[in-house]
Amino acid sequence: MKMGRWAGILAAAAFVTGCGDFWQAPNNSTTSFTLSNSGAITVSTAGGTGTSTITVTPGSSFTGTVTLTCAVTTAPSNATSPTCDLSSSSLTFSSTTAQTSTLTATTTSSTTTGIYDITVTGVSNSVAATTAVCVAVGVSSSGCTTTASTSGNFYILNSTTISGYSIVSGTLTALTGSPTSLPSGVTPYSMAVDPTGSFLYVGTSGGIYLYDIGTGGKLTLDTNVLIADGSSSALKVDSTGHWLLDASNTTGAPTLYAWPISTTNGESTLGNGATVPGVYLVSGGNVAVGGMAISPDNKLVAVAAGSETETFTFTSGTDFTGATNPISTTFDKRTTSGTAVSVAFNPGTSFLYIGETGDFSTANDSGGLRIIPIASDVLGTEPTASSTYPYASGGTGPHAILAASNGYVYVANWVGTSSGNVTAFLLNASTPSLTLQSNPVATGTEPYGIAEDNTSDFLLVVNNQGSPYFNAFTFDAATTGLLDSSLTSTSTGTGPVAIVAVP
Repeated sequence: MKMGRWAGILAAAAFVTGCGDFWQAPNNSTTSFTLSNSGAITVSTAGGTGTSTITVTPGSSFTGTVTLTCAVTTAPSNATSPTCDLSSSSLTFSSTTAQTSTLTATTTSSTTTGIYDITVTGVSNSVAATTAVCVAVGVSSSGCTTTASTSGNFYILNSTTISGYSIVSGTLTALTGSPTSLPSGVTPYSMAVDPTGSFLYVGTSGGIYLYDIGTGGKLTLDTNVLIADGSSSALKVDSTGHWLLDASNTTGAPTLYAWPISTTNGESTLGNGATVPGVYLVSGGNVAVGGMAISPDNKLVAVAAGSETETFTFTSGTDFTGATNPISTTFDKRTTSGTAVSVAFNPGTSFLYIGETGDFSTANDSGGLRIIPIASDVLGTEPTASSTYPYASGGTGPHAILAASNGYVYVANWVGTSSGNVTAFLLNASTPSLTLQSNPVATGTEPYGIAEDNTSDFLLVVNNQGSPYFNAFTFDAATTGLLDSSLTSTSTGTGPVAIVAVP
């Protein structure tokens, strides 16, 4: 997530119209704070008032005073706008407990009917955060729903092709040269992109292939086979771009590899087809495409390996001679009640999320979501198992997890064998706990992958069994949950197994 883009996104009319986008976050989630609101304000008749609760949530290391101000930032043309004020304009924090202030929108008989945005800004020294509250005067608050129209580039790995797209003015638009055919006869398994957006790695039954990403997002196959692993079920590139992490379902010996790669040409620095020491996954279970993650600080790797989740320490860097494995054989093993299929770290590397199937007996809601705190790169104690923990994920199989730096966690679920959905959870870091934020939003059947585009406006989902194969969602300033699908497609390619967004 590109945190430096927040202020520009909020101000740029090219990205949003009407009410503001929900995605607001400060530059450092631990030493700063976030602002959120309780929803849109509806004033049925001009001359009335309405309120919304503004919540200021400090990061785990934040202390100090936050000064709040408000202003009407979007209004109909030539409108006489409402005014705004806050019940508390200064909040002082000495702990991680959130505090609130009440925003009041006041209209007069001459206030113009229509939709307005009030932006509340919080400032503490050099740190600032905002939240936009929609105000509907004399009209339905349904007009507050706003959809961003332009996304960054992303790639979808299908049964025989790689399809590249961006969303331009609300339309799904193919990248240059898309779709790109996979090498003949291979079965696709996994995909990853490097942090510069220059190289795309594709795991198949024929090995791991490397594609150069060129002008307009055009893909060019760089080598026949970069790495001779025909069982690469999950791929990730560390944030330095020096290592390609590969969770391989090698028959009888599932293994986690770290392949050294060049930041200049993306190729293995050991030569094509070379081998490196791997770490056997002790559980011996298979790994799904969403079943491996590397922490943002490059110090931990987690693998959901079926009967358990294993975490390994990882040493990033540029030196590798073949004698030293950057993955430690010391691991943290978590016995699970269900079958672990997905993992994700939150952006601050303070929590690990695990998605499991079979945690509950409910027919269409048997999937579970676990949360494990991390301190100094050591996994702590998760909440005690109970009738409400693990958290019901919203389907039978939480096969993909996206943890966003705004404190929300999004889970793509299989629901039975004929549908799918996405659920949204809010993280309370001090407890820690997760709270379901919205009813599940429908996707196609069997969602395999979930990604966030580089504008931070779109959540993208691919569905292996179609109906549709692709969903794009945006976020709602009023409900802080997922909107209805803003775009769907059945023509992005059949049988998709993975999606990645270009940084």
